[in-house]
Amino acid sequence: MRALLLLGLVAVALAEFTHFEGEKVFRLKPVLDEHVTLIKDLAKSIEVDFWRPESPELVTIDIDVDIRVPAMYLDMVYTTLQQNDMEYRVLIEDVQSSVDAQVDNKPSPRAHSYTKYNTWDTVQSWIASISSSNPNLISKQVIGSTYEGRPMTVLKLGKKSSSTKPAIFMDCGIHAREWISPAFCQWFVKEALSTYGSDSQMTSLLDQMDVFVLPVFNIDGYDYTHKSNRMWRKTRSRKSGSSCIGADPNRNWNAGWCTTGASSNPCSDTFCGYSPESEIEVKNVADFIRRNKSVLKAYLTIHSYSQLLLFPYSYTFELAAHHSELLKVAEGASAALRSLYGTSYTSGPGAATIYPAAGGSDDWAYDLGVKYSYTFELRDTGRYGFLLPESQIKPTCEETMLAVKYIAAYVQKNLY
Repeated sequence: MRALLLLGLVAVALAEFTHFEGEKVFRLKPVLDEHVTLIKDLAKSIEVDFWRPESPELVTIDIDVDIRVPAMYLDMVYTTLQQNDMEYRVLIEDVQSSVDAQVDNKPSPRAHSYTKYNTWDTVQSWIASISSSNPNLISKQVIGSTYEGRPMTVLKLGKKSSSTKPAIFMDCGIHAREWISPAFCQWFVKEALSTYGSDSQMTSLLDQMDVFVLPVFNIDGYDYTHKSNRMWRKTRSRKSGSSCIGADPNRNWNAGWCTTGASSNPCSDTFCGYSPESEIEVKNVADFIRRNKSVLKAYLTIHSYSQLLLFPYSYTFELAAHHSELLKVAEGASAALRSLYGTSYTSGPGAATIYPAAGGSDDWAYDLGVKYSYTFELRDTGRYGFLLPESQIKPTCEETMLAVKYIAAYVQKNLY
């Protein structure tokens, strides 16, 4: 009986897991207005998952458009593309194969590893153990709970001090499916603790400043990508009267909220929410940043993919007041990153560099007065997209460390 019960539970668990057999990711290259219209019409008529840009509204001529297409629509999509002379290529032949192939590092499955995509439960245990590992350098603070009731814990790195120190805030995993992002926050914490005392730059940073790290921002969504649907992006909040779940936590900040590059449709992947900070996760982080506004000198938020280092603004094409300085620092950080493995990053203001998008955390932090506000879009440029293999976690984190340390060192020397 018990065996049958277990079988039943296994069957239920499997049944709830979204599979992507036969699905493909295409890169489309629209060069005519008709191509843009065609892509937007396609998005209305069939279920298409926009990987880049993040919604059909953001499609313009001469940008690469990466979309995931369900197997049942492939013939129709091929025919449409060929009939309309649109250039395209297939980036991922079979999405399920890429989902399976992501997990290509094989240490013990239950233990935490810095070179694996850890589940939320594993990350949560790691937070508990790492935060008690060195009381002189690290402490933890719960800043609130997620919609589904999971604790949001910020790790504070820095040498204990009786006086208030200037600080940097960094978050990872705003978008659930961008798994390389939380991997980087974990890596950063490990590096900070293990190189303090031997690496002069890290030692100086933690002596003089604090670094607040939120290892996973959108915990509910991240957990859901591990347990149910690998391609989920938004939060998991619900509202009575709507069957659609979640909002885009990077369209939910009070920075030009819902004016451009965001959707007011609750079913959209870029849904801006019902009001600014309607998502409890966003409100928790915004409250924390507001409370610590006097000490926060930099805000870093880690996303994937595209290999970009962006700064404000995204909600307008107007240049930020500190544009030239922000650009100079971004270019220096990109050069530092490139020095390790030759990985090339593009830097610039969000709207002009990729596309306009309102309600982002970096714009909000900048407008609040946190001058050095940056968004990283980590590897790659589309070969794997969100499904970056675990074998790339180490090199990605190593090179990104160089950029983050460059920014931190600059901020440390240019406190305001």
